[in-house]
Amino acid sequence: MVPVISTPYAFNEEDLYVDLRSIFGHSLFLKCEGFNFAGSIKLKAATEMVEAAERDGILTPESILVESSSGNLGVALSMIAASKGYRFLCVTDSRGNLSNRMMMEALGSQVHVITEQEAGCGFLGARLDYLRALCASDDRYVWLSQYTNPSNWKAHYRTTAPEVARQFPRLDVLFIGAGTTGTLMGCARYFRGWHRPVRIIAVDSVGSVSFGGSPGRRMIPGLGMSMRPPLLDESYVDEVILVEEADTIRACHRLARRGFLFGGSTGTVISGATDWLARHDARELTAVAVGPDLGERYLDTIYQTNWLQDLYGEDVLESAKETADSWAAAPPPAAR
Repeated sequence: MVPVISTPYAFNEEDLYVDLRSIFGHSLFLKCEGFNFAGSIKLKAATEMVEAAERDGILTPESILVESSSGNLGVALSMIAASKGYRFLCVTDSRGNLSNRMMMEALGSQVHVITEQEAGCGFLGARLDYLRALCASDDRYVWLSQYTNPSNWKAHYRTTAPEVARQFPRLDVLFIGAGTTGTLMGCARYFRGWHRPVRIIAVDSVGSVSFGGSPGRRMIPGLGMSMRPPLLDESYVDEVILVEEADTIRACHRLARRGFLFGGSTGTVISGATDWLARHDARELTAVAVGPDLGERYLDTIYQTNWLQDLYGEDVLESAKETADSWAAAPPPAAR
């Protein structure tokens, strides 16, 4: 049945998967979460948080929604706010993609860009401090706080995890990117009580401190945190994989040469997943990775030659091109 909708958040393609075997040589199914009007998995959390705030009476017609976001959640909230008639202010920082800021502004939202990091807490700490001061100045501001809001993980407990379970009843291992850890915690909680054990593997960026790693430079927005995520409960996570941004870039370019343009968060998850599969006997495993975003918003960053060269140097730029070109030239393996 063809869907007919009256609000942009009513549509989300839930059951689209890409078999990555022909590209990476490992049996891995990618759940594509970018096919909605917000362009990313963040639509689920945004919808759940807004509707919970409405049910609780926190949001009123006079309210002004505010949130900290590196981009994708900001776009999702901008879309929902425009549809519902709320004003929305997104607080982001200078690492965010220009296309995300332009999309938010096109949807009628205001965007405030933080340009200075806070000592010890990075850009995120500065963004949160700005929001605290803002909310203290006017009680019309309603901060959904994706970092602490339980509706963030409940959205994926209610939607993402059951969607995977329905499609893969013999699931063995699930790879999930870690940002706020909403997707990770929602899926992990769901599969903890499932009919068979599922290995939950969190994929994070090198330089993120979410799982106790050393802080470092991170230029690709989406995954990773400069503080421990308040939603995170590591008892639900079986293993953590850290991915270098150079490997994220290589994975994205490799996929693009096969016609799949995915975003940085998706490239990170795929890189971590294929690395794990290469180190394990995965021939009999059913493995799924959750791909949070598509690649159009990264055209001026991870797919842009000057950006790559300026931030990562010639070595990463050339290795990304060589990896992509070598895979583009090779014929795909025969279907199994």
